[in-house]
Amino acid sequence: MRTNNRITRRDFGRRSLATAAALFPTIIPSSALGLAGTVAPSNRVVLGCIGVGDRGRYLLRAALQTPGTQLAAVCDVKADCRTQARDMVNSYYDNDACSAYLEHEQLLARDDIDACIIASCDHWHVLHALAATERDKAVYCEKPLSVCMKQNQALRKAVRTHNTVFQYGTQQRSDAKFLQACELVRNARIGYLKKIHVWAPGSESGGPTEEVPVPDNLDYDRWLGPAPFTPYTKDRDSHEWWWFIDDYALGFIAGWGIHPLDIALWGAGDLMRTPVTVEGTGVFPESGLCNTATDWQIALKYDSGVEVDYRAQPAPDTWVERYQLTETHGTAFEGDHGWVAVNRNAITASHPAITDEPLGEDAVRLYKSRHHMRDFVECVRDHRDPAAPVETAVDGDALCHACDIAIRLKRPLRWLPETEQFENDAEANARLYRSCRAPWGDSLQHLQEQA
Repeated sequence: MRTNNRITRRDFGRRSLATAAALFPTIIPSSALGLAGTVAPSNRVVLGCIGVGDRGRYLLRAALQTPGTQLAAVCDVKADCRTQARDMVNSYYDNDACSAYLEHEQLLARDDIDACIIASCDHWHVLHALAATERDKAVYCEKPLSVCMKQNQALRKAVRTHNTVFQYGTQQRSDAKFLQACELVRNARIGYLKKIHVWAPGSESGGPTEEVPVPDNLDYDRWLGPAPFTPYTKDRDSHEWWWFIDDYALGFIAGWGIHPLDIALWGAGDLMRTPVTVEGTGVFPESGLCNTATDWQIALKYDSGVEVDYRAQPAPDTWVERYQLTETHGTAFEGDHGWVAVNRNAITASHPAITDEPLGEDAVRLYKSRHHMRDFVECVRDHRDPAAPVETAVDGDALCHACDIAIRLKRPLRWLPETEQFENDAEANARLYRSCRAPWGDSLQHLQEQA
């Protein structure tokens, strides 16, 4: 579906990585070594990174440029990825101190590592985060959180039991435009909130299905991990395809959609913490490797009176004209006195005064962060919750899962945030749980059952 968007989405990812390379160069001055009055080595947060493909290396660069850090180890199931990441870190520090591991257990066994950046495939996120949490490591975890709600609940419980610092990779919470938009909504600058429009790129379709030999550089059994065993097909392990296979991810209904949905949750606050009816339609590929929704139109009606219209892009022309946001993603808040809309390019409003006039001294203020990785590191050092703690991760993922399940079952569902269950619907609730392939998911399976 909408194959004309294929280049747009992939080019977006490539542009993001290119931007990251420009923002986070691999050569730095001696300050990285603790010289020139910077943070002393004894006070640094020592980091390891699990999953160092394109996104993992982006986060590595961000961490390297964050004051008070030391990258000590990287881990990946692909030999070329872990070698490239290790060499990048060693080149940055001009030494050979960074270690590279195939097995995440080896990285986590190191007592010198304080925190882990997790950028593995979605179906591994919770297992890696749980393992880090149980070793008393702080966690920065990429989004979306996992492939099922029971895993999310198990991780949340572990994070709070171990008193772990956890940062979710919804980095828009560290962008001033999104903070401003959400504070304007919370302070009723647009009046009483009535409706929220949310849009994001749809998933891809297609993908090769013929079985081929596993590449020499890939430990395929460990890459599969808790997912069902499936014979290897060409480039199955590439984010060009695995993002859109439901054994490993929910597709972009969660993988991209979590960003604008998270901003909707941040801006609406308690108005989106009431029971909600979820109903919609979705389009799923009928052939090829990919099987997640390429298109969707979902209506969420909250008991608070707020309604959310969540769609795959392209957004309707009326939205583009009204909000003047032409990117493939966005969140627009409609109130009874106006509207405010935001994405990574801009913040717009129905009246200039909405955004231009400052909020008063008694205004509701939200958590302020200007750099997601720096916020995480500072919170590890101070041992406090960062901009996107584990509760926001679970809440955002719950919305994604509810939407995905509703369009797969093709009927309205009633989601109860208080119990994190669908009301009187055993079939829908069964989809909140996934079995895990042994031995990778043995401990997780037990935690899911207890959640």
